[in-house]
Amino acid sequence: MGVRVVVVDDHRLLAEALASALKLRGHRVLAATAPAAGAAELVIGRAPEVCLLGTATPAEPGVFEPVVRIKRERPQIAVVVLGPVPSPRGIAAAFAAGASGYVRQDERIEGVERALAKARAGEPAIAPQLLQGAFAELLNPAAQPDDEGSRLLRLLTPREVEVLVRVAEGEDTRLIAAGMAIAPSTARTHVQRVLMKLGVGSRLEAAALAARTGLLDRAGPLRGVGEA
Repeated sequence: MGVRVVVVDDHRLLAEALASALKLRGHRVLAATAPAAGAAELVIGRAPEVCLLGTATPAEPGVFEPVVRIKRERPQIAVVVLGPVPSPRGIAAAFAAGASGYVRQDERIEGVERALAKARAGEPAIAPQLLQGAFAELLNPAAQPDDEGSRLLRLLTPREVEVLVRVAEGEDTRLIAAGMAIAPSTARTHVQRVLMKLGVGSRLEAAALAARTGLLDRAGPLRGVGEA
């Protein structure tokens, strides 16, 4: 049985080519587009079973914001990312944003179809060897010569460390302000400074980066120590 799908890719020609291939194999392609402003609205409005999101830069800040919005407004829509050989940061960001799967751009069309079917069924759509390779670095952050977690931690003040921990725990600005006994505007400023120092574009990416580098494990004992 064919899958109702919307295809989004960085390059419109690639999106249209993939859409044509899927149509020939019996799938119902509701739209094929490049991810300009409004791509998330299109996916939400068309309400496919699966959105196939192609991107050449999965580790770039903010690239998965459309996924966050789609899952927030239409959680029943599964999103499968089609990208290059995944870096740990890229694949972690995709799943942290709510994606159901990750498929390499050089995968055969049969592999893309299998991913669509798994995502529609609510199953993780990623090859075991891809997952194992991408997360090898995540599982052993301390083994890296340049300890990124410690390096990032040194960029933050103790106050900002506490803010990051609270962001990673899912607290919004209001809860952060209440928990730290500061004004919401001050909490918002702290959050923006943390995002800027970590070089990410959203709270979700900050949390994913902190988890990937082991920063949160190091930050725990420092939480609430000192003032900015």
